[in-house]
Amino acid sequence: MAIGQTKDLLTRKSGGGNTPSGLAKIVTAPWFERFIIGVIVINAITLGLETSATVMARFGGLLTVIDTIVMGIFVVEITARMVVFKGRFWRDPWSLFDFVVVAITLVPATGNLSVLRALRILRVLRLASALPSVRRVVAGLLTAIPGMGAIVLLLVLINYVFAVLTTKLYGATFPEMFGTIGASLYTLFQVMTLEGWSGDVVRPVMTVHPYAWAVFVPYIVVVTFAVLNLFIGIVVDAMQHQGDEMREKLVEVTEREYEQLMREIKEMRSELQDLRSDRKLPPDD
Repeated sequence: MAIGQTKDLLTRKSGGGNTPSGLAKIVTAPWFERFIIGVIVINAITLGLETSATVMARFGGLLTVIDTIVMGIFVVEITARMVVFKGRFWRDPWSLFDFVVVAITLVPATGNLSVLRALRILRVLRLASALPSVRRVVAGLLTAIPGMGAIVLLLVLINYVFAVLTTKLYGATFPEMFGTIGASLYTLFQVMTLEGWSGDVVRPVMTVHPYAWAVFVPYIVVVTFAVLNLFIGIVVDAMQHQGDEMREKLVEVTEREYEQLMREIKEMRSELQDLRSDRKLPPDD
């Protein structure tokens, strides 16, 4: 499970009486969470420094030692969480994410697998599971994915229609940009991102086809300013829904705690009344 969620899962354990209490206290302690976050940040810095030939020439040995120590800390932490939470560790998506990230970086980076050394930077992604605020953002994005499917389909249809249109209109005069549907799709993608769409694409085409703006301007308005903004709307709505769910859960927890407190107060009053009855104490005014 993600750091920060371990305490909640620990309190909901079922049949976990054989969990080593000392190790569980360490794994769920706030200082341990802050320690792991600090290690992740240090690892990110050292991995960035390793990209510099000058730094590696002077401090390469030290950075390698730090990287080995960090890897050892991650392995110990993951192992401790697996021991504490047992089967629940494998049922938690964030735990699986942490395990996969660490496991990938443990693969021997020799021979044809030397490219895997670059994947060590994936350890930095563990901040996504370590920080609750980042977890909420990721959860919101994952919630928005189903809604994005319809928009992606609409985007594909619009781009296909305009690709066929621009290939037929401008393919003969500008074969590099619109000679095939594939070339047209790539050019339209450049136009959609607004990267050099005017100087590199539209104006050169307008030198031969003066009314080309009548094709590209509606395309930009529909795709860039309308359809793409729907993505933002869906993500914002998903994030808001995520926040509403968290508030509802907080209210439920507060109500349960209030009900439990009231039950305890009633039980204390009942016990006090019984005690007064036994000792024949006068009632309160």
